[in-house]
Amino acid sequence: MKHLMKKAVKVAVFAALTTLALTAFASAEGEMAIGAGCTTGTSLRMRSEPNTSSAIVTTLNKSVAVALLDDSVPGWYKINYNGSTGYVSSDYLIIDQDNIFTTYGRVPEGTVNVRAAATTESESLATIDAGTVVTVNGLVNGWYDVTCQYGTEGYVRSDLLVLTSNATSGKGSSIVETALSHLGTRYVYGGASAGGFDCSGFTRYVYSAAGIDLPRSADEQYGVGYSVSMANLQPGDLVFFSTYDSGISHVGIYIGNHQFINAASDGVSISDMDSSYWAARYIGAKRVM
Repeated sequence: MKHLMKKAVKVAVFAALTTLALTAFASAEGEMAIGAGCTTGTSLRMRSEPNTSSAIVTTLNKSVAVALLDDSVPGWYKINYNGSTGYVSSDYLIIDQDNIFTTYGRVPEGTVNVRAAATTESESLATIDAGTVVTVNGLVNGWYDVTCQYGTEGYVRSDLLVLTSNATSGKGSSIVETALSHLGTRYVYGGASAGGFDCSGFTRYVYSAAGIDLPRSADEQYGVGYSVSMANLQPGDLVFFSTYDSGISHVGIYIGNHQFINAASDGVSISDMDSSYWAARYIGAKRVM
């Protein structure tokens, strides 16, 4: 009898330890995506809880692809975008119905396997390191269908990849994402904080978050880094303009597709470099990354 009791205690302890280990493992892995969606509103607020009084985690631009984590709360979707998790109103998110879409994904940390099928038992075709950006082609049973830089196509578990809006890895991607998170922030002359920015205060603030110290004024910022042609612009590059005086008087951050984000009179917003106004005032670009 004592032998059986001791055996039962050992089994119970082992089961408890196994449960704790599995719980810790699941918590470390994060949440798998159950779908994908596309934002329909500009400066869409992602909140910490499913209500309008909770804290703002970040703001999202229009037409951004996000990972859908939970749709059980009426009127709200729990999502993840670029490593930030929170809730957005269901009024401003279109859920993809066939899970076939095209966007980018970045490995946030560690090394990740790209597998031949959407299962951990399948062959590893390649490994990708933290900061690597891949093209995401869709979602299959919680796994992203991805294409790597040199053409390898396979599957990465959705909790090991964060969706992002641009194809630049490293600091360029981080700079763009930080800049986009401040869309809608008001313009303040001399401002250089999240409470309000002027143009060069904004670029200095965003670059500082990436560990790069820029001078304070736009013309001083034009004196650092090295020049790049418009044809070779990459997300994260600084773009300079002459707006109200001869020489450099305005600066913004290139985000791709001939667009840049800047602190203008109407606040932090996205502008088109090909518009007649900005095209006529463009001076050049610098890469500081």
